Amino acid sequence: VQLVESGGGLVQPGGSLRLSCAASGFPFRSYDMSWYHQAPGKERGLVARININGGITNYGDSVKGRFTISRDNAKNTVYLQMNSLKPEDTAVYYCNAAVVGRPSFSYWGQGTQVTVSS
Repeated sequence: VQLVESGGGLVQPGGSLRLSCAASGFPFRSYDMSWYHQAPGKERGLVARININGGITNYGDSVKGRFTISRDNAKNTVYLQMNSLKPEDTAVYYCNAAVVGRPSFSYWGQGTQVTVSS
């Protein structure tokens, strides 16, 4: 099983980034996909989640209206479009694959750093 995040980097406040998470080694179409973030000294928190067919999405309160999660089941990839970035969005962003109600079926990527600073 592999989840490989990419697209992180340094961006100025108000800027945009698009994160990607390429999945392999498991049936991607059967897994809900999520993005989490973790800043230094803070707990990992949910940024956004998308269900298996992309019809249902959920967002953390701090990113609603600014971030958009999407998935391409043909490419086994989930995306996070981040707009109007703020310094408080600075964190490591992790991709997660999970089956609802099956905690043993949960996989994590290695994370990608997003830094929002002028």
